[in-house]
Amino acid sequence: MGFFSKLKDGLKKTRDSVVGSISSMLSTFTVVDEDLFEELEELLVMGDVGMETANAICGKLRTRVKEKGITKPDRIMDEIAEISAEMLSENTEMVLNTKPSIILVIGVNGVGKTTSIGKIANYYVKQGKKVTLAAADTFRAAAIDQLKIWADRSGADIVAQGEGSDPAAVVYDAISSAKAKGSDIIIVDTAGRLHNKKHLMDELAKIRRVIDRELPDADKEALLVLDATTGQNAINQAAEFAKATGITGIVLTKLDGTAKGGVVLAIKQTLDISVKFIGVGEQVDDLQPFDPLEFSKALFAKDEA
Repeated sequence: MGFFSKLKDGLKKTRDSVVGSISSMLSTFTVVDEDLFEELEELLVMGDVGMETANAICGKLRTRVKEKGITKPDRIMDEIAEISAEMLSENTEMVLNTKPSIILVIGVNGVGKTTSIGKIANYYVKQGKKVTLAAADTFRAAAIDQLKIWADRSGADIVAQGEGSDPAAVVYDAISSAKAKGSDIIIVDTAGRLHNKKHLMDELAKIRRVIDRELPDADKEALLVLDATTGQNAINQAAEFAKATGITGIVLTKLDGTAKGGVVLAIKQTLDISVKFIGVGEQVDDLQPFDPLEFSKALFAKDEA
């Protein structure tokens, strides 16, 4: 099964819930009027798109309806799909042009952070890149062990120390190893304690200082892993992390287990942070770079009878 098919299947719960509700609503209208827009906005909010994003979508839709002279409700869904794709389309590509480049991965426990790192490593190894993993989540021995398994599975190198080691020292060693071995990409796992703990933020700041000192000219991405099933809480997490540490993109996991896929739009509109990878399953290749056109096409696809 290709990734688009997996994406379409993975978004089925969101499509049935959000898109299905909108489609049913549109079928009750014979004209495009203000009542239609009000009901649409309400359904978008209920679908974890959020108030700000729902307002933005409806605002763009009103403009399109006026400009195109749209009078029939059955044309509205295609316009919403196009608006969604446009809203998601900026800054979705990873910028990893230097050798080495570095990806710092952040996220609270339970969102699938270490697993996502393994899958991202596997993706880049398959692209012919040499990858080094830095096991800087030294707070949990299980995280180090889990990352070692992913390194073996994906063919990436790994630099690790024992539980309780200084995470910044692990990152320093990983950078030194990557330079010596000619790695293309370094992926850093970080501790997953709650975002309101000052110690964690201090730790991330220390790691960043090491990276900036040792790789001042390297391309750097900072990815926040979020669990799509948490809906609006994922936005709250992203907002907290964005305040404390620079984030260049989102890895959104577990989209296949939720009807809250609309949160993708809310994250982009509310925080102006682009989704860069999405996960729609447990398999190693079920996490892939985010393609806004493919996402929108899969979200608004018509299910076969």
